[in-house]
Amino acid sequence: MSLSVGIVGLPNVGKSTLFNALLKRQQALAVNYPFATIEPNLGIVPVPDSRLEELALVVEKNSGKKPPIKPATVEFVDIAGLVKGASQGEGLGNQFLAHIRETQIICHVLRDFEDENVIREGAVSPKEDLATVRMELMLADLTTLEKQVEPKGKVEKEAKLRWQIVTDLTGGIKNSLPASQVIAQHAANLDFEDYQQVAKELSLLSAKAELIVINVSENRLSQGVDNITQLFAQELGEPPEKVLVMCNQIESDVSSLSDDDAKLYLTELGLKQSGLERLIQGAYQTLGLQSFLTAGEIEARAWTIKKGCTARQAAGVIHSDFEKKIISVKVVSFVDYIQLGGLKGAKEQGRLRTEGRDYIMQEGDVVEFMIGS
Repeated sequence: MSLSVGIVGLPNVGKSTLFNALLKRQQALAVNYPFATIEPNLGIVPVPDSRLEELALVVEKNSGKKPPIKPATVEFVDIAGLVKGASQGEGLGNQFLAHIRETQIICHVLRDFEDENVIREGAVSPKEDLATVRMELMLADLTTLEKQVEPKGKVEKEAKLRWQIVTDLTGGIKNSLPASQVIAQHAANLDFEDYQQVAKELSLLSAKAELIVINVSENRLSQGVDNITQLFAQELGEPPEKVLVMCNQIESDVSSLSDDDAKLYLTELGLKQSGLERLIQGAYQTLGLQSFLTAGEIEARAWTIKKGCTARQAAGVIHSDFEKKIISVKVVSFVDYIQLGGLKGAKEQGRLRTEGRDYIMQEGDVVEFMIGS
């Protein structure tokens, strides 16, 4: 499975600067006037994972040939800035909301930096700006919901339930409740998964998981990421794990440096990780994702799966046929794989396990799937 993130926000809050930094190239037009992004920008970003290099070195030691490294990836979609009234045709961002309907998580970019050279276009404060964008997403969902047609006459039970869910979601949004909150109200009910499925079928924007990026100045960042994150979380009324504080200009600077220079630069700024790493980690955590690893002469690779995923389901991520034909899976922890010199060494030391198709995959499992004909 691939992870996809939609970047939204008001104009001139730093969305395109962040997007450019993430891709390490100027794919988006980041200039100082509203609606600079007039086409949705899509980019694939590798997930930073130092384990892959270690896997590749073990394979090289055993085979004499270092395999190519293929990290997991994240797709970022950057659309034009939304403005108040976008759902009624104001601005340009509403034209591109369809491009983020298929993303799994929405990343709100909010402005908290002062720069007289970068004009504001509707941005007031992080809290008010977040409320504005969320409202526009809900209004876009309302348009989708109101296009649904009530089933008439003698209809199946499933159709009646679907219409009830559509009605509930519509009523919730009209009362300023995002679809995610309406769905959460049914968390303890048997119809909870039905609510989730209808929202997914309709690609409701306000039902998606969220991350919030606060774009601050470099001076503000020097006060400490953790401290500022707590302050913004309180101000926004959001859990701290949903809030990421970063300086998008710093991220842009980091993206132009080599890995070693980037680490040195971040250390000088008192930062342990780049914004990219924190953003991707936040997305994985929010969506309940994890990685498993494969290593061989062909490639050393990371694969993204849901937590709780079985070996059968994980095999299907590699190839759909594998999910049907898997017999078993050989598993070793990443630490044992490295310390014992690969699968062969792990087997000799009794650390390589053979698990069945319903084995629950763990973060960092290094695996080899046994596939039947």
